[in-house]
Amino acid sequence: MFVEVHVGDVVRLRKPHPCGSYEWEVVRIGADIGLVCQQCGRRVLLPRGDFNKRLKTFIKRVAENETE
Repeated sequence: MFVEVHVGDVVRLRKPHPCGSYEWEVVRIGADIGLVCQQCGRRVLLPRGDFNKRLKTFIKRVAENETE
């Protein structure tokens, strides 16, 4: 079962990025989830399964109608 996530959501992952930040913004949805680090701006792609395992909580949720 997958977590419902939208472009623009800000999430906290379980492990920190090497720069020290835990917070990421979702910039791409598909088979892979595209994320941008909120501290250093690094972009990464995580397979959906890995994203679901690493997700801890949502910092900011975007309303579904704002993404269209």
